[in-house]
Amino acid sequence: MSLSEDPNLQPILLGLFLSMYLVTVLGNLLIILAFSSDSHLLTPMYSFLSNLSLADIGFISTTVPQILMNIQTHNEVISYVSCLTQTSLFINFVCMGDKLLTVMTYGWFMAICHLLHYPVTRNPTVCGYLVLVSLLLSLLDTQLHKLMILQIPSFKDVKLLL
Repeated sequence: MSLSEDPNLQPILLGLFLSMYLVTVLGNLLIILAFSSDSHLLTPMYSFLSNLSLADIGFISTTVPQILMNIQTHNEVISYVSCLTQTSLFINFVCMGDKLLTVMTYGWFMAICHLLHYPVTRNPTVCGYLVLVSLLLSLLDTQLHKLMILQIPSFKDVKLLL
């Protein structure tokens, strides 16, 4: 099922999706630039926010360019491999964002409830490890989803309509 079969609505949809994509990517890049350019914002929480912005850029970049291409070319077919790749990247960036939000929430808990332990648990080395663990856990979650999908035999050699 497509978004719209009306040819007059296709340029409007293309402009809408393109503008949303550009605003999201540029906004997240501005956040990353602001955090990296000011030395006062080089605290662990802002590094997590920068990584969350990177995950958001990846998240939006897995789906919207494909939608833009489909609207422009009027081709709504995607191969099985492309669908698996897009789904894996989508799940990976969503899980990465969720894990980073969980780490940030735990940091706020430590700052409020265990104030004296906060400098020990939130030094740059620990924060780097937490970002790395978030990435590895999201990759593991993505691979588990991919393995479950690959076990379904009825989806082999199928072209999917978007």
